[in-house]
Amino acid sequence: MIISSIVFSLMMLFGNQVHAQKFSGLDKSPLDVASYPSSYKESNKLVKIVYSRPQLKGRSVAKLTNSGKVWRFGANESAEITFYTDMKLDGKTIKAGSYSVAAITGDKEWTIMINTALNGWGSYSYNEENDVARITVPVTKDSESLEAFSVAFEESDNGTHMHLGWGEVRVAVPFTK
Repeated sequence: MIISSIVFSLMMLFGNQVHAQKFSGLDKSPLDVASYPSSYKESNKLVKIVYSRPQLKGRSVAKLTNSGKVWRFGANESAEITFYTDMKLDGKTIKAGSYSVAAITGDKEWTIMINTALNGWGSYSYNEENDVARITVPVTKDSESLEAFSVAFEESDNGTHMHLGWGEVRVAVPFTK
C-alpha cells in the first residue's frame, strides 16, 4: 500500500510538471535565416544572418526603422551575422566570427554597422565604439513592395552582396574576401 502511494505521488508530481509547461504562440515578427551560398546542400558558407522579419501592416519603412536613428535591423533581438571566413566591408577586415548588425536608415542612403556586441534587444545598447566596420550605401526603389523585411545574398566579384528589402526600399551591402 505504501509503495503504491509513493508511485501515485511521484506520478502526480511529474505528471503535473509536464502539463504545466507553457509554450508561447507564434512571434509577430518571426525569425528567419539567409546565407551565402543559400543552398542547404552547400555546407561551406561564407556568411549567414539570423534576423526577425517585421511586417509593414500599412505603416511606412521610415517610421518603423526610426529613420535617421540607429535601428536594430529587423525586430526583437539584434540581428546576428556570422562570417565563416575573414571578409571586408568598405576596405575594413571583419574577422571570421559572429557580430550584430544595425543600420541608420534614410530616404537616400542607409549606413550599415557590423558590431561586436551580441545578444542585445533592439538597438538600446548599441555602442558605436564596438563597430568593426560600417558602410553607407544608396537606397534604390523597386516597383514590387515587400510586406516583410527581407534579406537575401547574391554572388558578386570576390564575395557576396547582402540585399535588404522592405516595402519598395532596396539596399545592397557589398562584402568581399
